[in-house]
Amino acid sequence: MTPLDDVRVLDLTRLIPGPFATVVLRDLGAQVDKVEDGGAGDYLRQLPPQQGGANAGFHSLNRGKRSVVINLKTPAGKAAFERLLARYDVLFEQFRPGVLARLGLSHQRLRQRYPRLIICALTGYGQHGPLRDRAGHDLNYLARAGLLALQGPADGPPQVPAFQLADVSGGMWSVIAILAALRERTRSGQGRVCDVAMADGVAGFATLSLSAALAGAGGAGTQPPRGEEVLTGGIAPYGCYLAKDGVPVTIAALEPKFWARFCAATEVVDDGRALLPGAHQRALRQRLAEVFAARTGAEWEAFAARHDCCVQPALTPQQLLHDAHAQARQQLRVEAGAGAAVYHWRTPVTPPERSCAPAPRQGQHTREVFAEAGFSTQEIDALLQAGAIATG
Repeated sequence: MTPLDDVRVLDLTRLIPGPFATVVLRDLGAQVDKVEDGGAGDYLRQLPPQQGGANAGFHSLNRGKRSVVINLKTPAGKAAFERLLARYDVLFEQFRPGVLARLGLSHQRLRQRYPRLIICALTGYGQHGPLRDRAGHDLNYLARAGLLALQGPADGPPQVPAFQLADVSGGMWSVIAILAALRERTRSGQGRVCDVAMADGVAGFATLSLSAALAGAGGAGTQPPRGEEVLTGGIAPYGCYLAKDGVPVTIAALEPKFWARFCAATEVVDDGRALLPGAHQRALRQRLAEVFAARTGAEWEAFAARHDCCVQPALTPQQLLHDAHAQARQQLRVEAGAGAAVYHWRTPVTPPERSCAPAPRQGQHTREVFAEAGFSTQEIDALLQAGAIATG
């Protein structure tokens, strides 16, 4: 048994944010049925790189789900969708505010018909506010949340992160909101609408930086220039350097004891100012660059095993496949039978024994899902003939 074995989720989302949330719910045991349109469906399917007939990331984000094709722009499709919804606990949607209402499927209408239904509405800027109707992607949300301005060196523009932080944080907060709503429903018998905005959710990840920036009267704060804060490049003992063979190696010796251990093991001289930002950091950074360039990446990994001082090499994704710690934690798993080796990541809450069922083909489970909801064979055939649903 897994925690959400009795929970059913109807998932209208695509790309990264919503699918990330629903794959976590699936890993926790929920039945997740993914609704796609009859055209491109979730267009992450078609993006490169392709493995096993779909995008490599699509496999990980949609493992273990079922796929249903419904045309919500047809009266028959909308009616079938509303009837289908009766057997679900959660409806997860990622449209801009008002899109479902224009289809005649507003949150209010669905909640009136199904009072126990939990609706999670994940958007860029939320269900209300001046930006609610704006288009956006991850970088825009980071920018509006005040985070991007903190990212990167002081002598250049803010740096674009190498992953979709706002998207994934929106998915994570959605999971938390849904779990809380499910818990509340056990007491009240009522569902609710969870309004999750990616621009809101990502701000908490920069609590220290944002709090420092706003600490002064009227929000004047004492925020140092970009790249000069302790955690964003302001001190040499918290950074990344290149080894002799070009391998990037990190040091994060924020506490004096770890910095002292590093200095003792490398003969770096500590003048007592290493953990304080300032102009003196330039010379220390140059000294550390020389120290790290004197050993190979493998030698620094051996160093990290001997000296507990917050030094670690920056592994590539390919190195994770053979990393002893990643293997012990089962961080990556291989899906067999997809026509190619497809790798899945395990979230911190995924049960270790959870199997990696493949991602579904578009419309693969349409008949099955509608049959489970009480639609007769004749009704399903009629919906297929009318173009209201489709199989794959």
